[in-house]
Amino acid sequence: MKAVSTVICAGMLLAGASGCSLAPAYSVPSAPQSSAFKEALTPAEAGSWQTAMPADEANRGEWWKVFKDSKLDDLENQALAANQNLVAAAARVQEARAIEGVTGAARFPSVSAGFGPSRQQNAPGSFGVPANGSRPDAQTVWRAQANISYEVDLFGRVASTVRAAHANTQQSEALFRSVQLALQADVAQSYFTLRELDAEQAVYRRAVDLRTEALTFVQHRAEAGEVSDLEWAQAKAELASASSDAMTVERQRAATEHALAVLLGKAPSEFTMAPRPLEAVVVAIPPGMPSSLLERRPDIAAAERTMAAENARIGVARAAYFPSLVLTGTGGYESSAFSDLFKWSSRSFLLGPLVGTAANLPIFDGGVRKGNLANAKARYEESVARYRQQVLVAFQEVEDNLVNLRILDGQTRVQGEEVAASTRAAELSRTQYEDGSVAYLNVIDTERVVLQARLTAVRLRGIQATSTVNLIRALGGGWGETVK
Repeated sequence: MKAVSTVICAGMLLAGASGCSLAPAYSVPSAPQSSAFKEALTPAEAGSWQTAMPADEANRGEWWKVFKDSKLDDLENQALAANQNLVAAAARVQEARAIEGVTGAARFPSVSAGFGPSRQQNAPGSFGVPANGSRPDAQTVWRAQANISYEVDLFGRVASTVRAAHANTQQSEALFRSVQLALQADVAQSYFTLRELDAEQAVYRRAVDLRTEALTFVQHRAEAGEVSDLEWAQAKAELASASSDAMTVERQRAATEHALAVLLGKAPSEFTMAPRPLEAVVVAIPPGMPSSLLERRPDIAAAERTMAAENARIGVARAAYFPSLVLTGTGGYESSAFSDLFKWSSRSFLLGPLVGTAANLPIFDGGVRKGNLANAKARYEESVARYRQQVLVAFQEVEDNLVNLRILDGQTRVQGEEVAASTRAAELSRTQYEDGSVAYLNVIDTERVVLQARLTAVRLRGIQATSTVNLIRALGGGWGETVK
């Protein structure tokens, strides 16, 4: 047993003096950069958003509170507590950490113990006895032994494997934060979409009321013989059209409400939201510097950690070209009689592998090592390309939403002017029709224009709200206090 301990101690000393890594020195590859976003808001438009440039692990804060909507706050908290995609992402993090723990165990000796008998029959030749000599008797051997095995990491195979597993864990953690951010944004978008549909329903209800009044008026005139049945049929068709469109919005709202329920981890039958039309959402979000986006976005952090893992696996593939050294030892007791098993005279030990050699140098494998190394390098190059592509996509998403918000700011004002003008035109047309100055077709045309103008104004408010959420998501979320 003392000899076994000596071997293991020697192995640990060798490990401390060895373990040089064959993986390439890792640094984050260059990625597309720019000095500023093309569509960046001016400092005067900074609003109440807190700008910062933290590391990916930093606390994002409750960024949705910038909208100052208590109902949205409640929905976000429900989703974070019960969404099943988030639960699955958290489980993947635990899985990656467990695999890292298993991989890291290779840095330490493996110790096992065993007890039991074996029945063996040795050939005469194994004792140097002629084949025609007397054959040894079969015997039963009892053993109680401890086994120790340890791989000396001469060329960093184990160390590189551990580094790759650690990078994979960090990637899983970054992907968890990405799923979390996506969930928060999806909840906010679904919430604002519901509110937009509520506003559309309010517009259609008003249109149905106006169409009902118009139909009643035209019907009275038709009964009095003042107008033809054609105008009555037209008024009836307009009322049916507005009612049908209102039902379409009702279907869309129900489907959106069901989707929001699933985001909250609830069955659709368990969740109902009272109607409340959307009001204008005007929150200016300064994007900061493009370079800070590389630290903010969890998906970019995940892509970078993938590169680190693939880089470490190149070291594992290179180490396969060099010798591996595994120290083994077995010590304990063995005896032909169980009663004598634990006597001091029955002690035994074996240093070195029972079969083969401690040090192994691969000589020929038909190109397996060469293929593995080429594969590892190709996977690393692929991960670099994916990282750079992810950076480009991140820049695009920020620019898209910045330009959306910039143009929407003016478009909503122009649309408001159209609503006011078309409403005035519809009122004048209706008055002139009642006076008999214009045909009913003029009334229909002006009312269609005002209905479409109001719907467009509502939808622009919805796009403005979702674009604001999308911009926050594209920037990687918020940090610390978001509301001043």
